[in-house]
Amino acid sequence: MKKDPFRLTARQVQWLLIVGFLSVGYAIYLRYMAIELSSVALACDAGLPTMLCKTRLLVTSLFKSSVFGMVAVVIALLNLMRPSIVLLTGAIVAAGFGIVLYNIGLSGLAVGLLILGFARPAPATA
Repeated sequence: MKKDPFRLTARQVQWLLIVGFLSVGYAIYLRYMAIELSSVALACDAGLPTMLCKTRLLVTSLFKSSVFGMVAVVIALLNLMRPSIVLLTGAIVAAGFGIVLYNIGLSGLAVGLLILGFARPAPATA
């Protein structure tokens, strides 16, 4: 049984670009407008019950435990073993969040594994 190599269509590449830019954009928004902005940090630490403060608390606890980087590495390893657009999308989202939100080491490793997932032997020519 011959297995075809994993190749992305143009529509899948566009989907990955949109999802990647949205996830990195939202992570940048959270980092610079919720986590590092001192007025928001002081208000949230004082007990302001808004959705932004709850999201800030959740994201802060996740990146302190390196969850974004670990999830990105696990999904990238799964994508390396059995490539699919769903795994690739999840790994890009997790790695994008991890790179922006202080999990650079593990997220960088995940991006390297994602790139390695595209390293397939060229088809033989006759």
